[in-house]
Amino acid sequence: MTINDPGVVAELTALYPRYEEALVSNDVDTLMATFWAGPQVMRFGVAENLYGPEELTAFRRGRPAVNLARTITRLDIVSFGRDFASITLEFERASVTGVVRGRQSQVWVRLPDGWRIVQAHVSLLPPG
Repeated sequence: MTINDPGVVAELTALYPRYEEALVSNDVDTLMATFWAGPQVMRFGVAENLYGPEELTAFRRGRPAVNLARTITRLDIVSFGRDFASITLEFERASVTGVVRGRQSQVWVRLPDGWRIVQAHVSLLPPG
């Protein structure tokens, strides 16, 4: 198995900005197209556990579309073979109480219809 195949890493490096732009602009359709539509897809968020595409979609459509801009301070892509990869990142977001720091991890799989996120986790770090 090849770890960090340059071609695979390049594909995901080119693909990820589309997800990030959809996230900060609350483009729900693009966000949901980035996730796998299978019943086992899941996302653990700051205050929610979401299972299946219906729960993910309902969360995206129901959340306030304010203060979504963030600065990515670190982004790492690791591929395992041609069809499996992880993207992890650290981010900062301005808030009324100061800078909020967080982290995100995603498992990406190449499916017949392209790369999709099959699992995601977002958490915030305590102030300090």
